[in-house]
Amino acid sequence: MSNRLQGSLVAIVSPMREDGNLDLAAFDRLIDWHVNSGTSGIVVTGTTGESATLGTEEHCKLVEHCVKTVDGRIPVIAGTGSNNTEEALLFTRSAQEHGANACLLVTPYYTKPSQEGLYQHFSLLAESVDIPQILYNVPGRTACDLSLATVQRLAEHHNIVGIKDATGDLQRGLELINTCGDKLAIYSGEDALSLPLLVGGADGVISVTANIAPAQMAAMCAAALVGNEQAARQIDNKLALLHKNLFLEANPVPVKWAMSKMGLIEAGIRLPLVRLHTDFHAQVLAALEQADIELPRAA
Repeated sequence: MSNRLQGSLVAIVSPMREDGNLDLAAFDRLIDWHVNSGTSGIVVTGTTGESATLGTEEHCKLVEHCVKTVDGRIPVIAGTGSNNTEEALLFTRSAQEHGANACLLVTPYYTKPSQEGLYQHFSLLAESVDIPQILYNVPGRTACDLSLATVQRLAEHHNIVGIKDATGDLQRGLELINTCGDKLAIYSGEDALSLPLLVGGADGVISVTANIAPAQMAAMCAAALVGNEQAARQIDNKLALLHKNLFLEANPVPVKWAMSKMGLIEAGIRLPLVRLHTDFHAQVLAALEQADIELPRAA
């Protein structure tokens, strides 16, 4: 992580069997698929990886397993954020011990800290664990918004190296690029906004869509990063319906259902999340078709 990590980083799902237990064999196959498809990095135990439903030991062991399976082929970024600072410290230290290349730290959800609380939370993590750290702002899920001023303060820490912006606000993302892009790598946290943010100077995307179309997302990012906006837009247009319809219900419900239809994983998901409602099946299938993704005949 001495140089900026750019491109398509997959926010990888945590495959589960029908009984809700982790399916590590399927997980390993997904990792190999991403490496071979040009994905720039694996983000494990993030929102899409159902981090909120993983037990503490399970969380740490999944990061360890991911690092071992990737085996240095591409960087591994471990989601290590929590709604309490002590647990975030535990996860971040564990990720460092297990060889993760960086950590992704979500703003503390549910507790609704002030900006000063957020600053002190992230500062303590940065000062306590010597591993590259990426901030993650997703106010729609956390009821907590990391302000631009606080990001600017946090950017002074040498091992805070980036931010994933999942505000869904293009202007907010562009403002981050303009004010913090010299110190932080800026990653889109919204697939639908990735192309305009990349054109505006972002470094990449931490992507849900990449679970479905890793090669296409990698190619789109690669084209945008070298200034070939036309080629990037042609790819992105085919993925646009995926960017939208993979969020018809709470992530990762639609993406895991789609991946099960593709034969990549079983349909397991953990309560309180349940499988995609039948009302949305046709819309997700239409998005797969638009992206030229063929399903197995049995699907």
